[in-house]
Amino acid sequence: MERIAIIGLGLIGGCLGLDLTRAGHSVVGIARRAETAAAALALGAVTEAGTDLALVAGAEVVFICTPIDTVVATAEALVPYLSEGAVMTDVASVKGAIVPAVEALWPSFVGGHPMAGKAEAGLAVAELGLFRDRPYVLTPTEATQPDALVRVGAIAASLGANLCQCHPDQHDRAVAWISHLPVMVSSSLILACQQEPNAAILALAQALASSGFQDTSRVGGGTPDLGTLMARHNRTALLAALTHYQQQLGHLKALITAEDWDGVHSTLTQAQMTRPAYVKTLSL
Repeated sequence: MERIAIIGLGLIGGCLGLDLTRAGHSVVGIARRAETAAAALALGAVTEAGTDLALVAGAEVVFICTPIDTVVATAEALVPYLSEGAVMTDVASVKGAIVPAVEALWPSFVGGHPMAGKAEAGLAVAELGLFRDRPYVLTPTEATQPDALVRVGAIAASLGANLCQCHPDQHDRAVAWISHLPVMVSSSLILACQQEPNAAILALAQALASSGFQDTSRVGGGTPDLGTLMARHNRTALLAALTHYQQQLGHLKALITAEDWDGVHSTLTQAQMTRPAYVKTLSL
């Protein structure tokens, strides 16, 4: 068993801690607030906790679970306390700018992104097994140390996750399509519904909203801070995805305007046939 440090005890950090402590690892958690550290201890997500970055000393593997825009600064602040040979990784959903910046600070770094989450945020909603059967992406580069990659990969595999490896830039383009774009589409759906001018009709729509609307609006009801960080730090890839999505909506709108029902049916059939390629590993 290893001594593992988790910096940032929100949803992902908390879930990692729960799984790793149950597996027998010694897990030290570091949070910004003493109250969060105490809550993580009470929850059993860590075996030791506090607010001092010096607690990372002696850790063999360090997970940075802070927001996207603070990962690099956190890594820089940790370096003076890291033990020789310690491996550092992160869980941010954008990798292109983060990976080379942290590699320059600490050579034993492996970019990581567990593709799991909830609409709710924070330690209070952490749970065991969140990563099981979900993709866990590692983003090695030419500078990545092989032994560091193996160690992080072994921990991710122990969570029951499905390991995937790709270059940081490939990661960002892919998640723009299947993670970041859905947040923007889902939130736009919610706000579009709010444009109904008749208050009675709007109230009726809200009362009638069932599983279909719940499914398509779920990620749009998530944490605004996270969605904003996705847009800010993966701007180029997300803009390209949004442009293609607008074009697809325009195509459907044109078909419906023209009363081309065969065209609508063909488009929806294509979507139906394509969807399994994206969701084949998930519970439907």
